[in-house]
Amino acid sequence: MEKREILIIGAGPAGLAASIEAAQTGAQVLLIDENDTPGGQLFKQIHKFFGSSKHKAGTRGINIGKQMLEQTKEVGVELWLNTTAVGTVGDKQVALVRKKEDGTSETVVVEAEEILVACGGAENAVNFEGWTLPGVMGAGAAQTMVNVRRVLPGKKILMVGSGNVGLIVSYQLMQAGANVVGIVEAAPKIGGYCVHAGKIRRAGVPVYLSHTVLHADPDENGEVKDAVIVQLDDHFQPIAGTEKKIDCDTICIATGLRPQIKISTLLGVKNGFIPELGGWMPIHDENMETNVHGIFVAGDTAGVEEASTAMDEGRLAGVSMAHQLGHLSDAEAADRKKEIVERLEALRLGPFGERRQNAKNRIVAEGKKHE
Repeated sequence: MEKREILIIGAGPAGLAASIEAAQTGAQVLLIDENDTPGGQLFKQIHKFFGSSKHKAGTRGINIGKQMLEQTKEVGVELWLNTTAVGTVGDKQVALVRKKEDGTSETVVVEAEEILVACGGAENAVNFEGWTLPGVMGAGAAQTMVNVRRVLPGKKILMVGSGNVGLIVSYQLMQAGANVVGIVEAAPKIGGYCVHAGKIRRAGVPVYLSHTVLHADPDENGEVKDAVIVQLDDHFQPIAGTEKKIDCDTICIATGLRPQIKISTLLGVKNGFIPELGGWMPIHDENMETNVHGIFVAGDTAGVEEASTAMDEGRLAGVSMAHQLGHLSDAEAADRKKEIVERLEALRLGPFGERRQNAKNRIVAEGKKHE
């Protein structure tokens, strides 16, 4: 059995930020990720970030990720890649399956004084006839293929969902040479920011509002060859006679994320249902600590928002864990937390952010009930 002060599961924006924050206080940090490269969403995000200079405004996500990886090395974070958390063994003991250099795998049990679960979010699916055909995929999968693996998922792409993910990935696919033949949105208006929607409209991509995919049809090889979409009424029911066939070889689904809560649930963490943040998610307090002392959550696992928010939640968890371990004094921890919380509140300004802040307040209030 391996023993560490802090185990962080997930090396995305939240996990990276938390590992840096904790390790720079002198804490012993083990950061793991199931992928062969760390960084998570940051290395998919080739667009420039919004916000303030404190949130790296004007810097591309991939460059933010590179900067953070360098910081982890500087502060001495121990990083295990190709390592998957598969279950729990005992109190704060996590079973990990680690791929070795020779291609074989080994199971390692790590016991930690503090654990942060930052596993991110999972893409929601849309069930229509043909949704399991080759060529139907999540928008995040398509983004990974084109921005990380440099593989174009298709030539003629239909995007389902007009939130920021749907809009951004559509534009990035066009930059990579794909033809986005349309964006289908069940709501009567575009869900993402105007700056992203404007790029799509200027590029001439048709947007089908109040529409959904009725079915996808296969070609002779069993792969997507077209999709039939249909208009929806005010009750989101299909309107007969409004069907349209769209020629495409790929259908990308961008209909939101849900928190990845399997490991936190196995660790005994209680969940609450907050629709604005993706559904079922771990209950936690203002320090990102759950009902189980020493178990923390951050990023999309703690409620689906965005990379900048995930990083600050990770920093908040990192400070809290270091404080509990005695690496920070009460005054030092309080000052650092105050700074991070102020940045988080700034990120949650405006109509979109206000809803998220209110939702966060509800989950924190639930967390206080379990203290």
